[in-house]
Amino acid sequence: MKYIIDRFEGDLAVCEAEDGKMVDIEKSKLPENAEVGDVIILENGHFRVDKEETDRRRKEIEDLMNELFED
Repeated sequence: MKYIIDRFEGDLAVCEAEDGKMVDIEKSKLPENAEVGDVIILENGHFRVDKEETDRRRKEIEDLMNELFED
């Protein structure tokens, strides 16, 4: 299952699941380097950051913003 970290609230990471639902995940269960905007994957009971998917999504968002704010 994939999630996107939306924000951190105290000891929780508020994440959007693939189905669009928001779920709270304890920060202690995430990799130490996880940050807002990261795509995380739950595999074998452990979360990992999907660096390639995170980078792809960030580039896509950056490109969309550049299109919106062109002079």
